[in-house]
Amino acid sequence: MATEAPPAVPSAELATPAVRPQELSFSLPRALHTTAHVHLTFLGNCATIFLATSSPGDSGGSIKPMGSFVYAMPDRTSPKSTISTTLYTSPSSIEYTTRISKILARRFSMPVYVGCSIDPHSMGLEVAEEIEGLTKIVDVITEKWEEHKQEKAGNAK
Repeated sequence: MATEAPPAVPSAELATPAVRPQELSFSLPRALHTTAHVHLTFLGNCATIFLATSSPGDSGGSIKPMGSFVYAMPDRTSPKSTISTTLYTSPSSIEYTTRISKILARRFSMPVYVGCSIDPHSMGLEVAEEIEGLTKIVDVITEKWEEHKQEKAGNAK
C-alpha cells in the first residue's frame, strides 16, 4: 500500500505594494500658521483619506483625538446626491468629516472613506474662513485624483 505525499504548499512571493499612499501638507487659508495634513490612498474601487491639522503651538508628544470616520458613496439613482454612514463619531469633527466625504464621493463617482480630526470651531474660524479651508482641502485632493486618473489611463495604454 503506497502512501501519497501531501500536496506541496506554494511558496509566498514577495511583492512591492501596488498602492502608494500620498502624504500632503499645505497651509490652510485664513487659519494663521495652521498646516493641513492629508494621507491619501486611491484604491481600485474606493479612496481612503485621512485629514488632520497642526500648528506651531502643538507639542510633539501630545496625543490628538482620532476624529470621525465616515464612509460615503454616490447615489446611483440620483447623481447629484450621496449617501454616507458614520463609522466612528467624534462630536467636534463629525460635521466637517461628513461634508468632505460627501463632496469627494460625488466628485470621484466612487466610494470614499474619510477620517478627519479637524475641528474648525476650535481654530476660531468664522463660517467663510471654514468654507475657504474646506474648499482648499477638496481642491488639493481632487487635483491628486485627476493626476491619478491620468496616470492610470496612461498605464492602461
